[in-house]
Parts: sequence; structure tokens; C-alpha cells
Amino acid sequence: MKAVVCEAFGGPEVLALRELPDPSPPGPGEVQVRIAARGVQYVDVLMLAGKYQFRPEPPFIPGNEAAGEVVAVGPGVTRFKPGDPVMNRVRLGAFGTLANSRAEDCDPIPTGMSLEEAAVFRGAHHTAYHALIQRGRLEAGDWVLIHGAAGGIGIAAIQVAKLFGAKVIATASTDEKRRACLDEGADYAIDYRAGFRDRVKELTGAHDGVDICYDPIGAHVFDESLRCLAFGGRILVLGFLGGGPSTPRTNYLLIKCLEVIGVRLGGATEHKPEVGRANTKLLLELAGQGKLKPRISHRFPLERAADAVQTVIDRKVIGKAVLIG
Repeated sequence: MKAVVCEAFGGPEVLALRELPDPSPPGPGEVQVRIAARGVQYVDVLMLAGKYQFRPEPPFIPGNEAAGEVVAVGPGVTRFKPGDPVMNRVRLGAFGTLANSRAEDCDPIPTGMSLEEAAVFRGAHHTAYHALIQRGRLEAGDWVLIHGAAGGIGIAAIQVAKLFGAKVIATASTDEKRRACLDEGADYAIDYRAGFRDRVKELTGAHDGVDICYDPIGAHVFDESLRCLAFGGRILVLGFLGGGPSTPRTNYLLIKCLEVIGVRLGGATEHKPEVGRANTKLLLELAGQGKLKPRISHRFPLERAADAVQTVIDRKVIGKAVLIG
């Protein structure tokens, strides 16, 4: 099989296309998938640099979200058969053309969804749904502030929030990204770089702030976001793309009865796998009805994986980037 291999820790330059032996036949409870499309995300950037919490030693094949066709099934697998199109997760290996996945980490592709869309659907939309609905307790009519709104989990958050009746203020750094947020349904899209508190307060009027802030940025963005919350508001902590975590002033949390809520989808589904399965079932149904759909701004052939990773680093991607082939 062909695979893009990380040969040392570093940037995109450490990636090389190689011809490797096919993986072993799938074991009990596994399926083997011929991968046609795979997502490229910021997690891959961190993993190449050796800075992710899961730190495999080179050489390794990056990538964890993909879609393709089942070519073999292991003992005990009855849900899938060879020829079935699936979206699949792997801990490592999606940047190859063949990979073994646990059958429980695969799902059928909804009608009308392409393999490219399937490859990048589940992680982003499941994160957004779990964050907003289950952790943030979103209700129809809530005001939601979404940071990093033009990214993969940001676009997904706009779609989920609007589907469940929220009023959405999206933040993004360029006119092109803000237009994309409005295209996806955001009620407002604003530039956050010179400060955003006053604009959020102006937009929310008598409500005096947002009920939920969806924050994968952290750092100073988190600090200012606290000042954007209405009484009893919740801020969802999804990551630290802005450079690092913050320490909230607990007196301010007390005075306004605010909540700071951590969101880690992997931990949640590990502790309550039945909830994860139910969430996935619902999200796939919504996707099949055309109510949720990934936005893909960049497509690259597999041999240009380094270019795809650099595009993520340069923050040029709106929604998701996909490697094909």
C-alpha cells in the first residue's frame, strides 16, 4: 500500500510518501478499509511536532479520520461486509491507503454524503453537538458566541447551534472567513482581533451578553469572553489554539453565576460509550436529512500531504481540508 509517513518530529517537511506492506488481515472485531479520503487537522500538526498528548515515535503514519470501502472483515463482525462504504476512525494510519479499524469505530455513510464529506464529518460535528447540547445545555433562543468559527469544529458548531434554535455570533479573522460563517447560518460574524466585548454586548442588547461561549482559542480570548457572558452564562473550553490556558477570576464567576466547562469528546465517549453511540446515530440521521454537512475548502492528493498540513498551519482552511487517493 501507499502511505505518507512521519519520519522524524518536525513540520510538514518530515512527511514522505512511501510504499509499505499491506496491514495484516483484520483481527476479531475489526474491519479493513481501503481509504479514499482522510481529514487533515490541527491534531496532525501537533503530532508531527511531537507535541500532542498521544506521542508516537517516528516513523509512523499520521491521521485518524477517514472514509472508504470495507475490503475485509475480521471474526465476529456482522455489521459490515466487503464493499460497504464507511467512515472510520483509527488512532494512527489514516494517511495510508489501507487501515484496520475496530468495527465499533466505523459507521455507514448517510445517503447523499460523499466519501470526502464522510471522512471529516463525525469528529467535528460530534464535538460541536456534545459541547453545545450536552455540556452547554443549549436551549432554543439562547445567544451563542462561537470563536474559531471558520474552522472545522467552528463551522460544525454554527450548524448545530442554528439547528437547535440559537442566535449565533461567530468570530473570525478575515472577511472571507466571516462570509463563510454567515453562509453557514450565523446571525452575525465579527472580527475579534481588536476586541469583541463591546460588539457582543451591542448585538445582544437587553440580554446583556451571550448564554454560551464556545472557545477553542483560550488565552486572552477566554479572558475577554468571560466579560461577554450574560448572568448565568457558560463558557465551553475546547482547546488552546491561542497559545495556552487561562486562569479565570473566581470572584467574577461568583458575582455573575458563571460556569467554566471543559469539553473533551474522547474522554466523554470513553466513560459513557452508549452516549457516544446514541449521539453518532442522531448526527448521522440529521446528516442524511441534509441538516448537517461538512464544509471542505481544500482538497489535496495524498502525495501532497505536506502541502495540506502547511495549509492548516497557515490558517487558510475554512471548515476542513481533505487528502484524496
